[in-house]
Amino acid sequence: MNNTEHHPNTVTLLSAWERMHESPEDVSSTVRASDHPDLLECLFVIEESEEGRWLFRNAGNQLGTLLGRDLGQHDCLAFWTGHDRAMVQSLIASVKESRKPGILHATGETLTGTQVDIELTFAPLPSPRKNSNQNRLLGLYQILQPAPVLQGRPVWRHRVAAFYPPKIERQPTHLRLVANND
Repeated sequence: MNNTEHHPNTVTLLSAWERMHESPEDVSSTVRASDHPDLLECLFVIEESEEGRWLFRNAGNQLGTLLGRDLGQHDCLAFWTGHDRAMVQSLIASVKESRKPGILHATGETLTGTQVDIELTFAPLPSPRKNSNQNRLLGLYQILQPAPVLQGRPVWRHRVAAFYPPKIERQPTHLRLVANND
């Protein structure tokens, strides 16, 4: 999975997120959520608990079906183990800190061994209180193959394949050279 092209739903979500953050009052009324029903079914919102867990607050119906469980109050990081869990936790932390979206590619596997490629997007949601911690993220869980390949079986195991961390604009560093002839 070395390509950097993202699923059309991911591109749609990222462009909508960008428009909302650039000028929330100018968001076009011509773009409606109902225009993207397959995207809506795989959206979710996670919120950081006081213990540092990232709990699902809302999740589309298709996402619950794909993962084989009711996601209410379920820890998002529980779908990952070992080093993969630490990497996903780091990506979420960088999205939270930078307040910019991040993407990861993963391999999902059913109990019967069927594998699918998955693209997961995390984007910060505005906090209801100004100057408060960023503790809610909007997510998109997108299977990159047609869903029938799973034959109705849920994805139980996830392994990280690639990261696309938040793009951070770096300010140019201004250096000043001072010479002392003493």
